[in-house]
Amino acid sequence: MTAILTGDVGGTKVRLLLFDEEGKRLAEATWPSASVGSLEAAARRFLTKAPAPIEAAVFDVAGPVEGGRAWMTNLGWETSEARLREALALDRVALLNDLVAIAAAIPHLQGGDVALLNEGRRDPHGAIAVVAPGTGLGEAYLTWDAGLGRYVPRPSEGGHADFAPRTEEEIALLRYARRRYTHVSYERITSGMGLRLIYAFCKEVLALEEPPWMRARLAEGGDPNPQVVAAALAHPERPCPACRKSLDLFLALLGAEAGNMALKVLARGGVYLGGGIPPRLLPALREEHFLRAFTGKGRMAALLATIPVYVILQTDAPLIGDLHHALDRWYGRAAA
Repeated sequence: MTAILTGDVGGTKVRLLLFDEEGKRLAEATWPSASVGSLEAAARRFLTKAPAPIEAAVFDVAGPVEGGRAWMTNLGWETSEARLREALALDRVALLNDLVAIAAAIPHLQGGDVALLNEGRRDPHGAIAVVAPGTGLGEAYLTWDAGLGRYVPRPSEGGHADFAPRTEEEIALLRYARRRYTHVSYERITSGMGLRLIYAFCKEVLALEEPPWMRARLAEGGDPNPQVVAAALAHPERPCPACRKSLDLFLALLGAEAGNMALKVLARGGVYLGGGIPPRLLPALREEHFLRAFTGKGRMAALLATIPVYVILQTDAPLIGDLHHALDRWYGRAAA
């Protein structure tokens, strides 16, 4: 049996999943990133209980990968394919950017793995854009390779491009963000850290009300984002003006950046929203704020209206992408 180890390494957690060559899942494990210390340590820990000998390993990481070396931006880890080959005693080891892994999975996703936001008119060989807000903001794209007869994923660090406000309110947000950051990127605004920033902006600059019950919830500690989102989506009889405005502004900014990415790669094959945040916001994404900002590009509005937009619901998309990278690179075949 050929067993392929895949790993998705984010700023919050490390998820490892063992596949056979047909795509069957053999074993899996998830640990908080802080608890394992390094990717090598996490992989060795997993291998002690692996149910089959491993022939290859592919890991995707939240950060740029160059020359077989990776720096995990939001985690502070550094590793390399050479180091992993030595630590795991394997010849076949690859490191991918996590967005490249998500992109590699997209051609293999099934109908139930995605939700449609904008039908558009999909070109079956058109470029595909991926925008993934989570702990940070990841971006990637795919182009069709006629010689290979398949899509090829391409890396991008577009999430670190300069944030470009479109309204007076967003200009005020940029000024507020610049008090905290020397460089204000789209990642600073349209990610988990961005939603926290926007909520603070709504309270401090826009002077929107934070009800006492919401203040009490946030005082309990932990990540405030789930509380803000839940309150924003709650019934109107218990409103939180700061929460609702934060979510509306976040969705508009995400839509604007997704539209930017669609224009940059001319994504006639579609735009896919990945990462941990979009599936949790699916009802709100179907409201006006996201798509109005996505298409709101002046003379390009009509073009953007024709581009399909999807939300990736499959939480294992990066690991599926890792698997298919291994199959394409070393085995010349695809999983069922």
